[in-house]
Amino acid sequence: MAKEVSGFVRLQCKGGQANPAPPIGPALGSKGVNIMEFCKQFNARTQDKIGKILPVLLTVYTDKSFDFVIKTPPAAIQLMEAAKVQKGSKEPNRAKNGKVTWAQVEAIAKDKMPDLNCFTLDSAMRMIAGTARSMGVTVEGKAPWDN
Repeated sequence: MAKEVSGFVRLQCKGGQANPAPPIGPALGSKGVNIMEFCKQFNARTQDKIGKILPVLLTVYTDKSFDFVIKTPPAAIQLMEAAKVQKGSKEPNRAKNGKVTWAQVEAIAKDKMPDLNCFTLDSAMRMIAGTARSMGVTVEGKAPWDN
C-alpha cells in the first residue's frame, strides 16, 4: 500500500555539503523530517558534484519518512560558469557582461533536458538562450536553426 504524502519541500543545496544549519534545518524541521538523515543521504548521493548548487524536491510522508529527487543545476548557474562571470547583469538590455557560444548552449540544454518542459533539443536551446539573454549574457554566432 502506498504511503500518504503530507507535503513537499523544495531546496537548493550545494552538492556534498548539506548540513543542518539554515536554510536546510528550519525547512525540514517544520515538516518533522530527520534532518541529519537527509543530510547524510544527500551528501552520499552528491559526492561527484561537490560545490555545485543542486535543486532538491523532497517528498515528506505522514510517518515522517521522506524521498527526494535531485535535479540538474539551474541553467543560470551553468551559464555563469560557461561565461566565467560571477553574476548576471543589472541591466541585461543595456550592459552585457559575458559571452557563450551556441556549442556551450547546446551542452547546457542537453544536460538540462530531463528537467525542462520541452521535447526537442532546439526548443531546449531556445530556452537556455532566453535565460542567457535575461542575464545579460550574449550568445555568439549563428543559431543552428537559422540556416
